[in-house]
Amino acid sequence: MKNAKDIINSIQNKPQFSKLSYYKCIKKIQSMFVLPVQKMINFSYIKNKTLFFVFNHPIGKQEFDNNIQSIKSALNFYSPEECEETLFKDIKAFVTHSPKKEQIITNKEVQKYKERATGGISVHIQDEKLNKLVRSIQNIIKESNKNDT
Repeated sequence: MKNAKDIINSIQNKPQFSKLSYYKCIKKIQSMFVLPVQKMINFSYIKNKTLFFVFNHPIGKQEFDNNIQSIKSALNFYSPEECEETLFKDIKAFVTHSPKKEQIITNKEVQKYKERATGGISVHIQDEKLNKLVRSIQNIIKESNKNDT
């Protein structure tokens, strides 16, 4: 009887699922980088026999560019087991300025704070229009405090 790992490996070896082996290879190469560089990689892909790494910060790309020759020579000397079928001749990187999907704030993550003001201040403003505006804000604060208690 096959376990889950054997089943997944047999599925990945089928031609219609060759993209899964690309994904596995890219993740293996990405795991070879130091952790700060890994965190700055937004995504990566293979196109026209070139492996592209897309960074979300210019410093990540700069660090990558500083180490690109050692990365290429290491991959030529030792290709990970997952990358035997994946052929790429060059490695490039660029920076994208769109945020990661995890960085987009959803409504659940927005913190709301209880109003600490009570509206119990005296208003001494000579300008009639400004005095009226400040008093309306003061009334709103007082009303919100009545509803909270």
